[in-house]
Amino acid sequence: MSAQAALPVIIDTDMGSDDVMAIAFLLAHQEIPIQAISVVNGLAHVPAGVANARRLVEASGRKSIPVLAGSDTPLQRTADFPREWRDASDRLLLDGPPPPIAPNHPAVNPHTGPVRILALGPLTNLTREMPADVKEIVIMGGTFRVPGNLGDGGAFKTTNTTAEWNFFVDPLAAARVFQSGIPLRVVPLDATSRVKLDAAFVGRFQRECHGPLADIVKKVLNSERGMIDQGIFYAWDPLAAAALLDPSVAAWTPAHVSIRVKGNETGRSVIEPGQPNAQIALDASRERFENLFLQAFRLP
Repeated sequence: MSAQAALPVIIDTDMGSDDVMAIAFLLAHQEIPIQAISVVNGLAHVPAGVANARRLVEASGRKSIPVLAGSDTPLQRTADFPREWRDASDRLLLDGPPPPIAPNHPAVNPHTGPVRILALGPLTNLTREMPADVKEIVIMGGTFRVPGNLGDGGAFKTTNTTAEWNFFVDPLAAARVFQSGIPLRVVPLDATSRVKLDAAFVGRFQRECHGPLADIVKKVLNSERGMIDQGIFYAWDPLAAAALLDPSVAAWTPAHVSIRVKGNETGRSVIEPGQPNAQIALDASRERFENLFLQAFRLP
């Protein structure tokens, strides 16, 4: 394991279905030191997201990993995710055992040593409780050469065709993270659109993967069967988690990225002239991702 890969990881998440898959993937790698999981307002409401994240940690057997309640208020409010999406995320793991009671904490501890952050939801938490020594943030968010996803499924009516949900929910937070000077690795819709999770993938996962974490992923995949059958379910957050573990799963391009914070393109991520402030993935290997993801859940 490289020195960078050995650094503790903080996972910042809004606990949607693809977040659960991504976190389960990392929890399955016992060699990855996960310092904390922090929950931000996004797909799940923060209290429900915390409860579901604790259920996930319990299932992994890595019970010492703290799950922290982060911010439930964006720096810049645009619109929430559609209500039906949020309700589904809140209920996602409700049939598991009740999570243990834990005290409230800040979203992240600013006094930790060197860490990496995997950001899977809106970036609000990272503007409020950033650790002092962040070596890299891997972000699932944004889009550059493919359309935005605000109108996907028709649940949210908008004329904004350029923004991706994670940045749109709190565009000011996203803008500040890109201005932070911290090394950023960004997995946008450009890359995730290359990694469709189809019925063949689900069949392989059902046959080849076993154990408590795999059972949770199977439940998630079953809950998204409608989108999978329509061919519109992609490895959004799981691809970002895989890129944290193995950057070669994607092709990276240095770029100067800024975020629009007003107008009819609010939340849009834009490549502009200037010193690169991020590495962005404009392509990804579906085959490499599937091999990495499946291998994590295959029992010895």
